[in-house]
Amino acid sequence: MVDPFRIRPSVPADLGELTLLEAAAFSDPWSPAMIAEAIADGAAVALVAADEGGRLVGSVVARVVTDEAEILTIAVAPAMRRRGLGRRLLDQVLSALRARGARSVWLEVRANNLGARRMYEAAGFIAVGVRRGYYRRPTEDALLLSCRLDAVTGTEMR
Repeated sequence: MVDPFRIRPSVPADLGELTLLEAAAFSDPWSPAMIAEAIADGAAVALVAADEGGRLVGSVVARVVTDEAEILTIAVAPAMRRRGLGRRLLDQVLSALRARGARSVWLEVRANNLGARRMYEAAGFIAVGVRRGYYRRPTEDALLLSCRLDAVTGTEMR
């Protein structure tokens, strides 16, 4: 079976499509300036997923500081959800973070985002805290999740 998605590093020319993807995926999206800054950050890993027509349908941004990393965002176009793309992006970014020397990874997820929580738990993340009122539009708690990279079970990590 031919893979319908191609994952590659993000480049500045992706900014327009990434802005549209963020707006479609999130109720409180990153601004174009935030996206541009993330792409340009030397400590960041910024990946995008393109469909067969080359349209961006997913993205992930993470950063590494010493031996710890943080996943800042994973976005999947609503029409492309539940096809394994979020997990593929997660596996790819975890592999890249490990290659950059990260030993642990942190992220926040909306407490009611059960699909994302299941994906992260299946990848080895565990809940280690709650950030009350962390998200806006609507206001909601975030679960703080953590994962040791040597415990990750994703296909890209083997």
